[in-house]
Amino acid sequence: MPPETVIPPKAHLFSLAAIFAMASSGIAQETTTTGIGDAINNAGVIGYLIIAMSIVAGTLIAEHFITIKREKLAPPETIDEVDELIREGNIQEALDLCEEEANFFTNIVAAGLRKVGTPFAAIEKAIEEMEDEEAVKLHQKIGWLSLIAGIGPMMGLFGTVTGMVGAFATIADAKGGVEPSDFAGDISMALMTTVLGLTVAIPTTAFYAFFRNKVTMVSLEVGAIVEDMFERFRTA
Repeated sequence: MPPETVIPPKAHLFSLAAIFAMASSGIAQETTTTGIGDAINNAGVIGYLIIAMSIVAGTLIAEHFITIKREKLAPPETIDEVDELIREGNIQEALDLCEEEANFFTNIVAAGLRKVGTPFAAIEKAIEEMEDEEAVKLHQKIGWLSLIAGIGPMMGLFGTVTGMVGAFATIADAKGGVEPSDFAGDISMALMTTVLGLTVAIPTTAFYAFFRNKVTMVSLEVGAIVEDMFERFRTA
């Protein structure tokens, strides 16, 4: 029995490089007559799923720009009105206002107002617990961006592997030789899904970091305002 031929790892790398080179020439020939729409079509179902994720990410980003800002989470006019009511001793009116105009700031203040009349340590604890709860809600809200940013490249990688499997299957099934155009579609799918996945992940990651920092900044600012607002009860 003749000895079994062992193909060294470097040979596999050269084979992959040759396949990509051959396929790229075929893809280049096709792109002269096709546009970006056809390139996306080559990405298949996985490509369309990634595009759908990008639409969801874009919608979330737009919504976050509208809702996650200081003016929405802690309206200045509400802060002034609540502070004035507390200074005048109208605790119940201040509590009613906070419950009517529920937002990040008023929910925290309401938690403290419900404890007025108890030891200051109890007021502080109620405020701190509500601050943590409201911050967690905001972080959960922006957490979807982090999820999409993580899934995007994974789906792109899945498309890459699927495309390469298809390319090798085409080569294996070829009887009378293989032309670059025979497996260019599979390689196109592999590359395009990777591009789409990264195109979604990179900006989504950046926006997630932006909103995460914004939530942290607003939480600290509102926390300082509420702490100063309730300081008068420390010696009451």
